[in-house]
Amino acid sequence: MLRSPLAPACLLAALLCAGIRAARVNKHKPWIETTYHGIVTENDNTVLLDPPLIALDKDAPLRFAESFEVTVTKEGEICGFKIHGQNVPFEAVVVDKSTGEGMIRSKEKLDCELQKDYTFTIQAYDCGKGPDGTNAKKSHKATVHIQVNDVNEYAPVFKEKSYKATVIEGKRYDSILRVEAVDADCSPQFSQICSYEIVTPDIPFVIDKDGYIKNTEKLSYGKEHQYKLTVTAYDCGKKRAAEDVLVKISIKPTCKPGWQGWSKRMEYEPGTGSLALFPNIHLETCDEPVTSVQATVELETNHIGKGCDRDTYSEKSLHRLCGASSGTAELLPPPSNTANWTAGLPTDNGHDSDQVFEFNGTQAVKVPDSVVTVNMKEPFVISVWMRHGPGSREKETILCNSDKTDMNRHHYSLYVHNCRLVFLFRQDPSEGQSYKPAEFHWKLNQVCDKEWHHYVLNAELPTVTLYVDGVSFDPFPVTEDYPLHPSRIESQLVVGACWQGGEQRMAQFFRGNLAGLMIRSGKLENKKVIDCLYTCKEGLDLQMAEGASKSMKIQMNPGQSVLTLEGDDIDQFDKAMQHISYLNSRQFPTPGIRRIKITSTVKCSNEEACMAIPVVDGYVMVLQPEEPKISLSGINHFARSASEFESPEGVSLFPELRIISTITREVEPEGDGDEDPTVQESLVSEEIMHNLDTCEVTVVGEELNQEQESLEVDLVRLQQKGMEMSSSNLGVIITGVDTMASYEEVLHLIRYRNWHAAALFDRKFKLVCSELNGRYVSNEFKVEVNVIHTANPVDHASHIAAQPQFVQPVHHSFVDLSGHNLANPHPGFSVVPSTATVVIVVCVSFLVFMIILGVFRIRAAHQRTMRDQDSGKENEMDWDDSALTITVNPMETYEDQHSSEEEEEEEETSLRDRWG
Repeated sequence: MLRSPLAPACLLAALLCAGIRAARVNKHKPWIETTYHGIVTENDNTVLLDPPLIALDKDAPLRFAESFEVTVTKEGEICGFKIHGQNVPFEAVVVDKSTGEGMIRSKEKLDCELQKDYTFTIQAYDCGKGPDGTNAKKSHKATVHIQVNDVNEYAPVFKEKSYKATVIEGKRYDSILRVEAVDADCSPQFSQICSYEIVTPDIPFVIDKDGYIKNTEKLSYGKEHQYKLTVTAYDCGKKRAAEDVLVKISIKPTCKPGWQGWSKRMEYEPGTGSLALFPNIHLETCDEPVTSVQATVELETNHIGKGCDRDTYSEKSLHRLCGASSGTAELLPPPSNTANWTAGLPTDNGHDSDQVFEFNGTQAVKVPDSVVTVNMKEPFVISVWMRHGPGSREKETILCNSDKTDMNRHHYSLYVHNCRLVFLFRQDPSEGQSYKPAEFHWKLNQVCDKEWHHYVLNAELPTVTLYVDGVSFDPFPVTEDYPLHPSRIESQLVVGACWQGGEQRMAQFFRGNLAGLMIRSGKLENKKVIDCLYTCKEGLDLQMAEGASKSMKIQMNPGQSVLTLEGDDIDQFDKAMQHISYLNSRQFPTPGIRRIKITSTVKCSNEEACMAIPVVDGYVMVLQPEEPKISLSGINHFARSASEFESPEGVSLFPELRIISTITREVEPEGDGDEDPTVQESLVSEEIMHNLDTCEVTVVGEELNQEQESLEVDLVRLQQKGMEMSSSNLGVIITGVDTMASYEEVLHLIRYRNWHAAALFDRKFKLVCSELNGRYVSNEFKVEVNVIHTANPVDHASHIAAQPQFVQPVHHSFVDLSGHNLANPHPGFSVVPSTATVVIVVCVSFLVFMIILGVFRIRAAHQRTMRDQDSGKENEMDWDDSALTITVNPMETYEDQHSSEEEEEEEETSLRDRWG
């Protein structure tokens, strides 16, 4: 077969041509745009690009040869896109290799609030040469900007949990306050707040789109003190706030100058010291330029006692406590067995306040002659508490000493006339017949102001000085007169009027109230004692740190009831007012209301009062103090021999007396009592110490016979303690302010004597003690004393010494006595019981024995009957003595051994005579 020589050459040419074509395949890089902009929504993962992502390659086959090229080559196809950048949450994928179309999508959920946009680069690469895709070509890097579109997923939230504002009444505001909400969405559309709304209906307020609230009408503090609004917010996507917000708008009254921050009622608990009256007070000046402030604080106590709270002991005791000289005569004492001339006058009984006597213009009392033993030739003192209003033009006599019979001469008197206090003193005729000062006048407002005042008249003739509430006044005018003519007519001392001896009637009656009328001669009263008698136990107090009050003027009246402050620093002034306190030093103060008043004056730059400060009216409520219970206890029944009653020492009535005082307090349970309604408050008794001012021992039964019996006490010891004793047929009264221990000691000294004890079998006494002029009274402690009559003590001395002693103490007087008790204060000496006692014991013992014997005989008879029924046999009566007790009275043995039949008959006769 012949081959053409051209065949190899053609084949080589064809191969060369194919090589040439192959050398042109995948010759170009893919091409993409240089910049892309994309948008993706938070809840989607597909990115919309502009322009679309398409990669072109010049190596792509022509369209007319497309079918051939595609089937034999990959040149010109796009196999992928590559994203360059760190933490890029996107990926690029090829949609169509032949056209080079691609897309970008997110690999994870996007959050616009975390990142709004992303920027990265991207490259396209073709499929390369050959079936394994080697020698792939890459395009240039294009920049891609992707924006994340927001979704309205967050609701508006207010910046504050609540809003508050204060406005003044009567004004309309352009803006009162602003509320503000924020939205966490990232886009302006959803993150911006487009509107606010007030949810609460029917209120005079509106809110604009920016959150500003204003009132639509003038507000009134009287109508509403505070408004509460509920406000919500909307973003521009119309999404409402997750939680609405509360807005409180308080209405402040129109600024009015005055004191603020004080309480009208203040409670004072006795025994707690001082009470701050205005701890939070401050002066509102409404921003006026104040140059000075003056304030006067007044404590009104005129309705308490005699003008304020004072110790309510008797006036005599108060004089002694204040150090006044002894020998004072009390002309208006509390009615008692020993001082009964005031019994007909109306009083307040001395409870809770001082004892006050009322004179209505028809009443007067004659003072017994034995009461006043003063020598008017010596210096003398008259003191009295008086409350008197505007009276008539007639004289109203407080105290008058005048002729008892025949004539109407006034020796000395103290009276009120036309609001003047006048003291008349006609000197003794022995002084000579010459003019001497006789009438001393004082024109005083206090005489007719219907308030209590304390008057002390110091007279050392011809000089007389009057002290009113501790302030001295000299008389004007002073008139003179001749001394009285000599006379032997006795004089009569009267309180509340003047005795007209010539007419035998009273005249010049007093209308008002008197208390504590005293007279004493020998020594004038000094200023210290006068101040002590007048000084109140309650008052105002101001305690400030050193240097704090240097810029202020502070003045206090002597009675500590009026306090005046003046200063120019408002802050310092407020602090001073906050330190004002009320103090009551009494252990048992008088309960009730004490009114407090503050009057103020404020001056501005023109040195004139520039604003009116309203008066502050409040009150202190003094609570009822815990009432003390005074208890007397000791031996309340005992016996002594007749010889002891007849001895000079007598028998001590209260040898083991004890005086204690207790108060009962309520103690709240621990924890919260509201949780357990069964828990109740418990009462606790506490012993306290206080004084006593009176103890009275009275006889129960027949009055004391002064010819054969008496109650005695050591007067020397009594005077050493500053106490006094008065006695009568009814008993003795010990007075004077002293401790309970001192009264115990004095009462131990009281002894009963009876120098005819043979006819006496027993005597009963009663003891009562009190405090504060009878305000607190003890229990009645009764003592019964039996008289033991001995049976021939000479013959039976050896047996007398062997007798036992019987003493039964009683505590707090709560244990009843059963039977007689004997007590022997002398060791080694005993007393033989009386025949009456022996006979009673024997009879009682025999009666008990017979009862027991009868019971056992009945029991034995019953048992025998039962045995006869069961067995039908006769049995002897069994005597059951298991419970039999035979009591042998030692007194019977004593009588058998030491008494004859004649003595028994005499004693039995005596017993029958006694018991009738």
